[in-house]
Amino acid sequence: MAVFTQSLYGSNDTSNLESHSTVTTQDWCYFKIDTTAPQGVNIAFGAPYTPCTANACVPAGGPGTKAQFTFTPLAEDKGTVTGYEYRLSSEHGWSKTTAGETVKQWIIPRLAGVQQLHVRAIDANGPGTENIVEFKVDEGQDAVGRWHFDDGAGDSTATTAADTGTVGTRHLATLNNAGAGWSALARRGAGDRSLWLNDTTDSARQTGYAATSESVVNTHSSFTVSAWTYLTDASVSRTVVSEIGNDATRSGFSLYYSSGVQRWVFLWSWYEGGTRKYQSINADTAGVPLKTWTHVAGSYDADSQTIRLYVNGKLQSATSVLPEAAVAGSSDGALQFGRVNYTNNVYQDYWHGRLDEVTVWQWQLPDDEITMETRLLEADGTSDVELVADWNPVGASGNTLTDTLTGYGHNLALTSGASLDGEAIVLDGNTGAAKTAGPLVDETGSFTVMVGVKLDTAAMADKPKGYTAQIAGQRVADGGASWGLWFEKTGTVNDPETDAPAPEGKWRFGRRNADHTWSAVVSSEAAVVSPNSVAQLTGVFEVLDSSTSAISLHLGEARNGEDLTYTAIAGSGEFALGEPFAGEDYHLPGGITRARIWVGAMSNQQIQEFTGGTDA
Repeated sequence: MAVFTQSLYGSNDTSNLESHSTVTTQDWCYFKIDTTAPQGVNIAFGAPYTPCTANACVPAGGPGTKAQFTFTPLAEDKGTVTGYEYRLSSEHGWSKTTAGETVKQWIIPRLAGVQQLHVRAIDANGPGTENIVEFKVDEGQDAVGRWHFDDGAGDSTATTAADTGTVGTRHLATLNNAGAGWSALARRGAGDRSLWLNDTTDSARQTGYAATSESVVNTHSSFTVSAWTYLTDASVSRTVVSEIGNDATRSGFSLYYSSGVQRWVFLWSWYEGGTRKYQSINADTAGVPLKTWTHVAGSYDADSQTIRLYVNGKLQSATSVLPEAAVAGSSDGALQFGRVNYTNNVYQDYWHGRLDEVTVWQWQLPDDEITMETRLLEADGTSDVELVADWNPVGASGNTLTDTLTGYGHNLALTSGASLDGEAIVLDGNTGAAKTAGPLVDETGSFTVMVGVKLDTAAMADKPKGYTAQIAGQRVADGGASWGLWFEKTGTVNDPETDAPAPEGKWRFGRRNADHTWSAVVSSEAAVVSPNSVAQLTGVFEVLDSSTSAISLHLGEARNGEDLTYTAIAGSGEFALGEPFAGEDYHLPGGITRARIWVGAMSNQQIQEFTGGTDA
């Protein structure tokens, strides 16, 4: 046998080049060298979704509703394609299909709205040209129960909370016993109300709760439950919401705080062989901050027999797979707000504090839909935020600055070297600070901090280069920073207006770590700070999806610096204005004209409304 080759291209692209053979060549056989990757993909839709066209984009399905798409090669690529890569526009990175030239792939959109499906074929040369098709995901199933608890004022005699869900029948929740009422401290901000439960030392008020008259969710099927919580006592376990069969021996769930493990827990229970059994999934991190708003949610997937837990919109640990025997039994027990029944007619673990925005769905919400729930979005796309601290020194004097507006009682105590002059909290740059017990917010959830600061330019001009004064910050247990705002001096220049020495520097928002490295957004350019000028600084921490969060910095109304992916560290120590990182002597010389903190991430539009487009 001999091999003889003939190229179709010679030096002039028309003649042939032949190799030499020492034996007789009888017939030619041909092969083709493919040097190009696939040129595209055919994408066929499966129900319920249809492709968007130039004239229509019809919504269908919903978040978590899957469809089977079929991928095939273009005619010119047949015989070479070995598989495909695909992704939705809302996802990071490519997923690979099983090998094959024709592939049927299940796609599960996580969010509502128009989605782009990106697909590219793969052959020996690697991935080819990607094709993009669009389809619209419907809003999905609404809640089977939603309680805002804004039905009565603090002195109201109203005893029922309306259910504003839109699927199925409505279920009023009745407030029971002396320990149940209404609170003006609520997650949606000014004018909102929440459910107040047992937040008193009066022993007669320790069994307050609310409940529906019948079951709301069918535990035979997939479901999700969520709530905003404000816990004031963690000495024993405290139940957020539960539903158990009325004989208290059938399947049920409880979403609660466990004093035993000091974590949020989603518990599934069932009856097997005459014995009640339990399986739970716990929050990743121990420690639940008291007197702060925290969003918790749990879900059950009947198809895969799994439960999940979310804290502040973030999925906790791995999914917990239930045993085969952990099937639902009776679902005829009432939904309980603030207590649980583990044995027949014996209720326990009463909630102390406040509950708000309790919601139940008769399906398993996708991870990122739960994150969306934490944002409390309005029609204009802005999030409802709750002001939890507001210190306004205008007209104030003495050694304490009272938080008079919020009702949360976070009053600031001034140390030696700090004073109130009727316009600002004046800090001497040596020992001056203003402090209150923290934390003020649960730092693992979205929040916004806004501070007006007037630097003492003469004092800062005398400080060495690299002096980093902390303007505001929440401490962790060891004295480090959970988060904070800083001014870092980068040099000294002459002020163009006064010709006096003035500090030049950058602003930071984020965290200074124990090893003195930074995890912070830094302002884009060094700024010269003029005497008597007030810088309006706003830092925003936002949970973006079930696994990612980020921080941003605003100067006045403008976003400044590059947003930074950020992992939160919950604070447990004091909140302070003007006091430096533990072990350092970087006190702030100057004044704080106002400081405010909100639960929730403000949008650019909301920040502009507060700053008024000025730095004052």
